Amino acid sequence: MAAARPPYELVIFDFDGTLSDSGHWFLSIVDDLAARFRFRSVHPDEVEGLRKRTTREVIDHLGISRWKLPLIARHVRARFGRNTDQIHLFDGVRDMLRTIDEAKVRMFVCSSNSEANVRAILGATDSARIERFFCGSGLFGKVRKFRQAIKASGLPASAILSIGDETRDIDAARAVGIGAGAVLWGYANPEMLMAMKPDKTFATPQEVVDYLT
Repeated sequence: MAAARPPYELVIFDFDGTLSDSGHWFLSIVDDLAARFRFRSVHPDEVEGLRKRTTREVIDHLGISRWKLPLIARHVRARFGRNTDQIHLFDGVRDMLRTIDEAKVRMFVCSSNSEANVRAILGATDSARIERFFCGSGLFGKVRKFRQAIKASGLPASAILSIGDETRDIDAARAVGIGAGAVLWGYANPEMLMAMKPDKTFATPQEVVDYLT
């Protein structure tokens, strides 16, 4: 007997590190950011260790003042927009979006990146598969964006699954009562993500397809 399909009518995707493989690009500019905004630079030997820390722990480790976060975010979004030719979706993501769309599962994107940047990387065809974009949130602003998304969807929280790649994505999903899914191919260390016991983990985009459709 086939397994019952999960009762999710809507999936809310994070963008950077979930759909978009922008981690290498970010690491390529982090030293410049450190000099511009006066925080600790990141040595290549530190990267793997930082992946095992939460976002707040990374910020504290680098000595970034909280008041600088909006300034850094705006700068990164603007710079990202000038470098979209260097950034691509993860392998398998386009097929994943197409198949989920064909299965009539609704899709939103919720990201701290800008909607213009997200659309530029997705392209016209895949952008059209996304029903709504909730973008430009602060680094820890996903709770508010998720609440807006829930209201806009007209669905109960129990019918919505969030899929992201960082611990803060799981925390935000739990704060609003939606499903917390985690991809293991993004920024955070997979073992750290699994230790948070999300509702579902995905090792590949195909696993997302298999779960939702």
